[in-house]
Amino acid sequence: MTKSKYLKLILILGSLTALGPFSIDMYLPGFSGIATDLNTTVAKVAMTLSSYFIGISAGQLLYGPLLDRFGRKIPLYIGLLVYILASLGCVFVKDIDTFIGLRFIQAVGSCAATVASVSMVRDLFPVKEIPKVFSTLMLVVGLSPMLAPTIGGYVTASFGWQMVFLILMFLGILVLLSSYFGLPTTYTPDESISLKPKPILKNFWTVLREPQFYTYAFTGAISFSGLFTYVAASPIVFMDIFAVDAKTYGWIFAFMSCSFIGASQLNSVLLRKYTSEQMIFSALLTQSVIIIVFLIGALNNLLGLYETIALLFLYLGCLGISNPNTAGLTLAPFTKNTGSASALMGAIQLGLGAVASFAVGTFVINSIVPMILIMTTTTITALIILQIGKRTITTSH
Repeated sequence: MTKSKYLKLILILGSLTALGPFSIDMYLPGFSGIATDLNTTVAKVAMTLSSYFIGISAGQLLYGPLLDRFGRKIPLYIGLLVYILASLGCVFVKDIDTFIGLRFIQAVGSCAATVASVSMVRDLFPVKEIPKVFSTLMLVVGLSPMLAPTIGGYVTASFGWQMVFLILMFLGILVLLSSYFGLPTTYTPDESISLKPKPILKNFWTVLREPQFYTYAFTGAISFSGLFTYVAASPIVFMDIFAVDAKTYGWIFAFMSCSFIGASQLNSVLLRKYTSEQMIFSALLTQSVIIIVFLIGALNNLLGLYETIALLFLYLGCLGISNPNTAGLTLAPFTKNTGSASALMGAIQLGLGAVASFAVGTFVINSIVPMILIMTTTTITALIILQIGKRTITTSH
């Protein structure tokens, strides 16, 4: 593969993967504005994040079999059209319940792009290359949480939060056009794959029973739900508790994303010397130490705005290292059921993300302690699952 072709593919696959994060992060600075306009609370607006995560999680399971049965392109185009129409609906929304529903539909549409891009990585690149490709995609994806809330902050301040959804609609159109004209046909539709519930569930069960799959999928998803906790809690933590304005919040969020992106790029370099397994263990161990320090500091009221930012920055860096490696090792055993495997991996990750963001909407009101408690629980649980799961991989091979 030539370098220019590689770059073109990474950019298109990256834009497919980035659509979801952009849809999650870009409207965050508008939370208080949305709450005022729709006569509701910021905590209720946070439920639109939960419904988005539930939509992505459910949608992943829907698209997995469709991408294996009909090829990558048709389900991708249909999903993007759904996304474009739902984004347009969000512009004209008048009450919070309709908004929560539309965010669910928008998510179901956007996740066609996410699952298709992960499946195409497995189609287009050899197994050994995959963690490296995921790290490069993380760079493209990582730019979205850097740019999205910052742009969102300025757009919301100047034109109102509705304009954010208009921009998301145009992004959807752009991604649809670049996929149509720029992506090769990477996979022959497999007529043998049934779309009846029983064979689909059997297929998912086959994937789930693979020890390498469940060990790394659950380790990755549980530790990564710490990121969803942070995303859902950040408008409350920074704008309500620490009282920063929408523009400043956008900049803080962008700064935090540098940690996640920087670490995922450092991961590519470290993979030359260390294995993915070593990287995951070291990242989770470091993450455990950081979050325990964070919890002790919060419980003793030792943390102001700057200390909170510093500790979150370090915490997110650990996730930037573990995530591409858990994703690569989760998908490594599969050649035939890649669509289903990547969909199941995403569904587990986003399902746990929905639970984490729902917990944030319920518990994080006027203190940062509940957010840190959720993050501590997810980090320690992930480390325990990794240690137990590694033994089942060893015994099964």
